[in-house]
Amino acid sequence: MRLLITRPREDAEPLAALLGERGIETALEPLMSIIDADTPDPDLSGVQAVLITSANSIRALARRVADRDIAVFAIGDASARAARGLGFENVTSAAGDVEALVATVEAALDPTGGALVHVAGTHVAGDLAGTLGAAGFEVRRAVLYEARAAGGLSTETRGALEAGTLDGVLLFSPRTAALFAELVTDAGLSEACREMSAYCLSPAVAEKAQSVTWRDVVVAAESSQEALL
Repeated sequence: MRLLITRPREDAEPLAALLGERGIETALEPLMSIIDADTPDPDLSGVQAVLITSANSIRALARRVADRDIAVFAIGDASARAARGLGFENVTSAAGDVEALVATVEAALDPTGGALVHVAGTHVAGDLAGTLGAAGFEVRRAVLYEARAAGGLSTETRGALEAGTLDGVLLFSPRTAALFAELVTDAGLSEACREMSAYCLSPAVAEKAQSVTWRDVVVAAESSQEALL
């Protein structure tokens, strides 16, 4: 089996290693490039915890602040591992999606204990701030990076699609799924998807992927990289 990984390169390379351990060949086609945003560094004074919804969030934060003692609540195990790898010690994983992160925060924290900072990119999926705000929490959004979309498929990926050497593609976000469908259509290669499976992190991702026709659309039982693997 040979799968196309569409994640940003920082996430794609370790994912390729994990798939390689399972005997699965991979090709990389990062559809998003992570660019630091031209925004002020976040003020963590009086903040009781930081919320991260991707590994990109904690990498962006680590480039901005020296504090590694702040409590970090991560949406999933992969982003929690990234936080620990960057020296953050007080890390809690919600092991799921935005709803799971909200439930984890509500169970562990008191709204009167201080504000929460949601470290995010310019595009945000789900209403984390609104949901926690309704529960009495003050949530500040710190936009620290931009996930910049690719303008087209690489020569290597176009060749693989034309040759039919890909068995499937891994899709981790609705935005990436929609972008892949758009780029493959623009390249005149959407018919290649009929011989491939789309492996999607969530139903929301699968919905965006289905603007092209696939051999099969597989959705992880829960929204985590571990479940998708």
